[in-house]
Amino acid sequence: MTKPRALAIIWALVVALLLGHNAYLWLGQRIAPDTDILALLPLQERDPILQKSFTQMVDAAQQRVVVLVGAKDWTDAKRAADAYTAVLRTRPDLIATMQLNEQTQTDWLSKFQQHSLILMSSEQEAQLGNKRAQFWLDAALSKLFSPFGGPKLGAWRDDPFGLFAGWMQERAQETPVRPRDGHLFVANAEKQYVLLPLTLKVPAFSISAQQALLPLLAQAKASALLTVPATEVISAGVILHAAAAGEQASGEVSTIGLGSLLGIIILMWFSFRSFKPIVLVMLSIAIGCLGSISLCWLFFERIHLLTLVFGASLIGVAQDYGLYFLCNRLTADPKLDSSQLLKSLMPGLLLTLLTTVIGYLGLALTPFPGLRQMALFSGLGLVFAWLTVVCWFPVLINAAALKSGALLRSNAALLRHWPLLRWNRASGLGLALFALVVAYGCARLGANDDIRLLQNSPAHLISDQLKLSKLLDAPTPVQFFLVRADTAEAVLQREESLRRKLDPLIKQGTISGYQAISNWVPSAQTQATRRSLLEQKLLGEGMVLSQLATQIGEDASWVNDTRSHLLGASELLTPEAFLQTPASEPWRHLWLGQNQGKGEYASIVALRGLSYADLPVLAQAGSGLDGVQWVDKVAEISSVLGRYRAYMGWVVLASYLLVYGLMYPRYRRNTWRVLLPTALASLATLAIFGYAGQNLQLFHVLALMLLLGVGVDYGIFMQEQ
Repeated sequence: MTKPRALAIIWALVVALLLGHNAYLWLGQRIAPDTDILALLPLQERDPILQKSFTQMVDAAQQRVVVLVGAKDWTDAKRAADAYTAVLRTRPDLIATMQLNEQTQTDWLSKFQQHSLILMSSEQEAQLGNKRAQFWLDAALSKLFSPFGGPKLGAWRDDPFGLFAGWMQERAQETPVRPRDGHLFVANAEKQYVLLPLTLKVPAFSISAQQALLPLLAQAKASALLTVPATEVISAGVILHAAAAGEQASGEVSTIGLGSLLGIIILMWFSFRSFKPIVLVMLSIAIGCLGSISLCWLFFERIHLLTLVFGASLIGVAQDYGLYFLCNRLTADPKLDSSQLLKSLMPGLLLTLLTTVIGYLGLALTPFPGLRQMALFSGLGLVFAWLTVVCWFPVLINAAALKSGALLRSNAALLRHWPLLRWNRASGLGLALFALVVAYGCARLGANDDIRLLQNSPAHLISDQLKLSKLLDAPTPVQFFLVRADTAEAVLQREESLRRKLDPLIKQGTISGYQAISNWVPSAQTQATRRSLLEQKLLGEGMVLSQLATQIGEDASWVNDTRSHLLGASELLTPEAFLQTPASEPWRHLWLGQNQGKGEYASIVALRGLSYADLPVLAQAGSGLDGVQWVDKVAEISSVLGRYRAYMGWVVLASYLLVYGLMYPRYRRNTWRVLLPTALASLATLAIFGYAGQNLQLFHVLALMLLLGVGVDYGIFMQEQ
């Protein structure tokens, strides 16, 4: 058996393994591409607590869909919301709706009864320290006798001074949402809305879940509109953006992939007038894709949908190797054996593979897991396609199998008359003019690394998200304070110190509020201080409680019983106890607990109503407080993009030098001819960006890296001629 045939058989076995593994993945495991955009972002590897805080903030929103069903009339809004919910309840396996009734609210409040004495508003705590006895006596009598004495959350004797009621009112200010007629209610100047908080029972980034849920939401919306035609339905949720991104990516895979394939088939038909070359080139591309999928799955245990989008561009590159062999086979001496021909072509083929892989693997030098996966996918795909050409084409193609088409004949004639660039006055003037134009364009080139510029969700989703955020005054998951300490108690104390710095910003309108676990669970130190003040100012012998008994005609026995009853509701409240209550469910993501690695405790203080213009003020709000760190994930990732834009710029220059060094032993003083077209194209592209007023980003620099890898191929092919 000849060596070429042995290589062909070995490669056939490898391809059989790839086919078997892909069949197992797609038909056996039924894998689906990952659509989680966060998987593409860099990890904060040096600070696991910081990474956990961001992940927890995002995960809290990931499995939720929030829907507002609104109308001018509250009755219409309720009817439409009930129609919407009725459709969703037909699929309890996909999504859970919240049941709200009077018993739910009673159960929610009852968990705090044993701690109610030490739960009071910040204002009441200040009043406890500086208001005289008459103030509290009047407050208690007002709650007892006046119909307008404020909310009553139980028997008057359970909270005679309104402390617990004041705490509940303060907690209610954390959201504009209110219970009303068994629904959650929010309104603006134009409409009244029913809030429907929905919880997904399926992964938000699962394509099958998206395909099942989106039609259900559309059906629910149609039912609401049928019930009340003037209904406004506002929806927001991670799954909606993920589905839109998945749909867009799938469309791009089809457009790029199928468009490239169709173009290749048409060009090859006009070039060779035969189906065999077309089939062979398509085969090399297919094997390249199969190899990429198999090995990427083994390395990453997932394949991102955007990797497949990016990999679709592989089709236009991988076919170069097959076409190069076919064109040379066509023009070579018919008596020359295809294996001998391959030997003469190997230097050029090997250089094209190396230079292209260098371009793609430049992506692997970035901190983005998604880009690394794309780099590996593309690099491996090119290697598998190249090996297919090297191992199979010499065995399957001979001189008699090909015939020249009109396109190849006209191209050959054109190349014979194409001028050779030489150094003379005309070329010198042309180069000088080009340099001036490029220099001026590049001088106008700016840089903007803001990651928000990469956001491309559909306009209606962005609009709904903005409306919902404004109505609900929801906190942002990407800007917050991270609070750390050695103990849970110290974390709560540091939160309280931070809150005292944030309160003036609320009065100034910089933010509308904040969410923190210490709002619900005061530190043990604060709880002890409050109990001491209560015992001194209100419950002590001869103090307000005794004066109150005199006013309402009660005796000393009533005073003792009431004091004992109130002090019995002053048990220490801990974060662990709070997190086990139903009331904690919307806030659980704020408590990070103890980090297993460092032993630190950590929590999040989320901000409501902030604007990007005020971010510098907020960044300084926690300065001087131990263990308090401002986290701005948008700025952090944008900063990473900026650093790597500059870094990858140097990598591009180094790659040009590396490629030049690889090619120099073969082309010597003509190496510049191979590399110059790609370099000129890159400079011209940057100049065009400058003239168009476009700012440079990391991904533009990465495109220049890919241009180097792909563009040098054509310089090599031309020089080999």
